[in-house]
Amino acid sequence: MSASRIASRILSPVRSSICRHGIRTAIPAMTPTIRPFSVSARKQDANTSPKTDVLVELAQSRRTIYQLGNKSPVPDSKIEELVNSAILNVPSAFNTQSTRLLVLLHHEHERLWDVVIDVFQNLVKTGAIPEQVWQKQTLPKLQGFKAGVGTILFYEDPAHILPFSEKFALYKDQFQPWADHSNAMHQYFLWTGLESLGFGANLQHYNPLIDAPVAKRWNIPADWRLVSQLVFGSPEGSPGEKTQKPIEDRVKIYGKE
Repeated sequence: MSASRIASRILSPVRSSICRHGIRTAIPAMTPTIRPFSVSARKQDANTSPKTDVLVELAQSRRTIYQLGNKSPVPDSKIEELVNSAILNVPSAFNTQSTRLLVLLHHEHERLWDVVIDVFQNLVKTGAIPEQVWQKQTLPKLQGFKAGVGTILFYEDPAHILPFSEKFALYKDQFQPWADHSNAMHQYFLWTGLESLGFGANLQHYNPLIDAPVAKRWNIPADWRLVSQLVFGSPEGSPGEKTQKPIEDRVKIYGKE
């Protein structure tokens, strides 16, 4: 199955603005070129669902790619559609809808990683990070992220969680973990969706070190909680080797016929 067909299946034709809660990003037009999937198409048999095949192929293709470039395989409007689809279709406990997304593309993406580099340079000055580690490891890694196309920052808005914690006292300690579960589903949806569009991506966690300067630069509400950062761009390298623990140690099935 071609990447374009897979991408069309997972993206709903949502055209609403990504600019929720005052967050805006420029969306210039670009010429689309789709990177083909590495997995080969296979014939359907009577016991196989085409939709399930698409889901499994996407899950197999989604891997961590650190070597990224700034060549986008699709117009920015396709990224916008994908992000809107995540917001509209990923579930949340009690329908709290507390996940918030900040999407930074091109120059705004580069500015983000300049902010991160500044934060770490200050840590080097204070001695918290050795100069040698900074020059040989941390700085090249951050510059590699900056070389990509964009970053999606995942937030949680506690104002949409607190009322449920108060209303359902029996579960009050569970609403934040449940919100994190939904946030993680947004991360997986978008990581997999970006793969379907031809991007490579990796997930980072520079919070809370970057929370304050990022909130100031992009006018993020002070009470939003930063969870993770999904960096994406044209794949310029291959994923590393991945070993799997035995399935029988990780899955238990009862009642199978």
